[in-house]
Amino acid sequence: MKKYRLALVRQKYRPDGGAERFVSRALEALDAHDLELNVITRQWQGPVKPEWNIHICDPLKWGRISREHGFARAARMLWQEQKFDLVQSHERIAGCDIYRAGDGVHSCWLEQRRRILPSWKGKMLSSDRYHRYVMNAEKEMYNSPELKAVICNAEMVKKEIIETFGVPTKKITVIYNAVDNQRFFPPTAAQLFTLRQKWQIPPEASCFVFVGSGFERKGLAAAIKAIAPTNRHLIVVGKDKDQKSYQALARTLYCEDRIHFFGMQQETLPFYQMADGLLLPTIYDPFPNVILEAMACGLPVITSTRCGGAEFITNGQNGYVCDSLDISALQQAIMALPARALGSSEGLHARERIMPFTSATLSTQLISLYQQIMG
Repeated sequence: MKKYRLALVRQKYRPDGGAERFVSRALEALDAHDLELNVITRQWQGPVKPEWNIHICDPLKWGRISREHGFARAARMLWQEQKFDLVQSHERIAGCDIYRAGDGVHSCWLEQRRRILPSWKGKMLSSDRYHRYVMNAEKEMYNSPELKAVICNAEMVKKEIIETFGVPTKKITVIYNAVDNQRFFPPTAAQLFTLRQKWQIPPEASCFVFVGSGFERKGLAAAIKAIAPTNRHLIVVGKDKDQKSYQALARTLYCEDRIHFFGMQQETLPFYQMADGLLLPTIYDPFPNVILEAMACGLPVITSTRCGGAEFITNGQNGYVCDSLDISALQQAIMALPARALGSSEGLHARERIMPFTSATLSTQLISLYQQIMG
């Protein structure tokens, strides 16, 4: 029986990136199958198994457009030379067999971003050369005759692709991300207390966690504004070059003693385990892994209507879904959740909801799709 050669394309692998974690989990999930696994990347910082073939593809770059265009051209040349049986790209590159739309639809992201920018800045987005390049690359890829299938990580993104590019429904498969529910799990009461002591969070406080880098897109300003009038605390895990402005916002709203910035962390589990809920009013996010990880740790989730993760939330049962800029609704949701997640019905429902989404499920769905494409 022929051993199929599969190539996964991702420009840069960072251990803390959501799309990258999907790639590594997909690789691990596919290890058990008779596939030759190849990765085409500019830079890979994660673990590598001997049976994975990593192809470093790092052409010169001198700007954002040059970086995207150069990698796309070099990656396509490499996979054409190698004659892989199947090419699954996580970048917007025309000519791939499968595209995983982990970044959503670029024009939909810009539409949401305009809501938080001054009107003059919002008008400039569409004329920006980089954004025009990305939108054109996306259109070219979806119109490419080589494209056989699209993987979405949320129904929200599937709908956007159909409406924006007219891609036939039968070409699109929704495969939700996997979460390791044995690695991410609720703490005991003693563990929660110990973690609170270690990180200097008051043991009796009701505390939300915000996890994600790129604070503007993830909605940190709205999260701070919603927390400010309450007695709740907020743990912020992630990095942003403008962190000082968010700290200044907390000072202005007289809640700086309840907003705790911990920077980027290689291990996020302790921060979920000492929290009572995840607060992520993201402006636009196809489906952040942090939602699955938090729910696996027994945390109810408050997120936005433009987040694919909202598909896992039932209002009042395991969290709430609000408009990302509706501070009043976010504040009400914060106060509606139990002060302590541990042992609450909302926390139990959150963990129950994500239990089916394992690496084994992901593997089965991917293999089924590959078999379908290869006949």
